[in-house]
Amino acid sequence: MSDLLDFTFADARKKLAEKDFSAVELTQAYLDAIEAGHGLNAYVLGTPEIALERAAVSDQRIAKGEAGALEGLPLGVKDLFCTEGVRTTACSKILDGFTPPYESAVTERMRAAGAVMLGKLNNDEFAMGSSNESSCFGTPVNPWRKAGSDAALVAGGSSGGSAAAVAARLCLGATATDTGGSIRQPAAFTGTVGIKPTYGRCSRWGIVAFASSLDQAGPIARDVRDAAILLGAMSGHDPRDSTSVEREVPDFEAAVGRSVKGLKIGLPKEYRVDGMPGEIEALWEQGAAWLRAAGAEVVEVSLPHTKYALPAYYIVAPAEASSNLARYDGVRYGLRVPGRDIVEMYEKTRAAGFGDEVRRRIMIGTYVLSAGYYDAYYVRAQKVRTLIKRDFETVFADGVDAILTPATPSAAFGIGENANASPVEMYLNDVFTVTVNMAGLPGVAVPAGKSADGLPLALQLIGRPFDEETLFSTAAVIEDAAGGGFTPERWW
Repeated sequence: MSDLLDFTFADARKKLAEKDFSAVELTQAYLDAIEAGHGLNAYVLGTPEIALERAAVSDQRIAKGEAGALEGLPLGVKDLFCTEGVRTTACSKILDGFTPPYESAVTERMRAAGAVMLGKLNNDEFAMGSSNESSCFGTPVNPWRKAGSDAALVAGGSSGGSAAAVAARLCLGATATDTGGSIRQPAAFTGTVGIKPTYGRCSRWGIVAFASSLDQAGPIARDVRDAAILLGAMSGHDPRDSTSVEREVPDFEAAVGRSVKGLKIGLPKEYRVDGMPGEIEALWEQGAAWLRAAGAEVVEVSLPHTKYALPAYYIVAPAEASSNLARYDGVRYGLRVPGRDIVEMYEKTRAAGFGDEVRRRIMIGTYVLSAGYYDAYYVRAQKVRTLIKRDFETVFADGVDAILTPATPSAAFGIGENANASPVEMYLNDVFTVTVNMAGLPGVAVPAGKSADGLPLALQLIGRPFDEETLFSTAAVIEDAAGGGFTPERWW
C-alpha cells in the first residue's frame, strides 16, 4: 500500500470517492509509514485507534454519499492545537500530561469535514523558535539531506514536525501556526507549501497562545492546491474568538490555476538585505521572471520600515508571551513542583517546566512591559508596527496585487549547527516573514528551486488582507514553473 502515500490531497479525495481504496486502507498506509519513519521525530503522540475509528466512519459516509470536504483524509495536528481527550502539551514540560476536555475550533472544523487525525506533531516549545530545537520531545529531523552528506538538518520552526511529516509522506497535510514565520519558514526548508492566512481568517480558540495579536493557524501541504483545500476547511467565523472575522470563506481551490495576467507584483527593495546569498537573489529574480512570463507586471516597491520589523517583533511577541504564559503556575493543570509555600511552588514549577528559549522570551517580555520601560520599548514597538502596516497599505493602494520576496535567508541548516550562535542570529531566520504577522496580512511560501547542496528553497508571496485567492493563483504559477521535484529521497 506504499503507493497510497504518493497521492496528493486532491488525488486521494478523488480516489476515495471512486472507491479505488477505502479510508481505512489509506489511514493504515500512513500509520505504517509513521511507524517506519519514527526516527524523524515528527510525531510526539500517535493516535492510531482514533484514526482507524474515524476512517471507518468516513467509509460509511462515503458509501452513503455524505462525504465532507476532507472525508477520510489522514492529517497530522500540531501539538499546539487542543484535541479533546488527547494529550496536548505545546511540547513543553510545564503541560506534561495535560489532556484537554475540549477541541480547538480549527480541528473541530476539520473533524466535522471528515478529516482523520493520525496524531500530534512536534513543534518548538510554545511555538517559540526558528528551528524546532526547543521542543521537550527533541528535534524533528528534516527528511532532506545535503548532496553527499548524511548530516541531520532542522525542519524549521516552530512547525517543524508538521513540515517534516508532510515532506516525508507521514500525513497528507498538517495543521500549523504562524506567529512570525512558523508556517512559511519550515515549509521553505522542507519543499512543502505553507500559508499563513490573514489574521482573523481562522479561529485561535483552543490553540495554545504564544502572542495573541500575531498567532494565526494555517496549513502545510504538498502543493498549492492541497493548501487551498485545507485552508478552506480550517477557515470561518467563530464567536468564541473575539478576533475571528465574520466573513464568507471563498472557494480557495477555484483560485488555483486562475490566470495572473494583468496582476501587478511588487518587489520590495528593502528585502535586498546585506549578505543575502547569491542563490537566494537569483531565485527571487527567477520567480519574478516566471510571473512576467505568465502575464503579470513586476514593479519595484518600497516598504521603508521593514528594517525595524525584526526588533519591533521581538519586543511585541515576548511581551504578549510573558502575559499569556503567566497562567502556567502548577495550580490548575500540568506540571507541579512542590515548595514550602505557594510562591516557591510557582518558582520551582516554572523553572522546571519552561525551557531556555521560553524563559528568555518571558524575561524579555516582562522587562519591556515593566513600569520604567513600557513607553520606551513596548509602546514604541507598537508605533513601528503601525508604520509597517501603513507601508503595505500604501503599496496596495498603488495597485499592487501581491508582493514577491524570498521566504528564508538560507536553506535548512544542521541540527545543533547554531547551538553556539546568539539568539539574535537565530532570530534573523525570520527576517523575511515577520512583517506579514506585524501587519496581519496573508503570506504563502512555495518551493521554487534548490540550493547548490540540493536543498529546497522557497519564495514568499504576500497579499492584501483576505485576498488569499490571489496568493493561491500566483503561487500556482511559481509551482508550475519550478517543475516539481520537491520530494526527498527516502533514507529513513
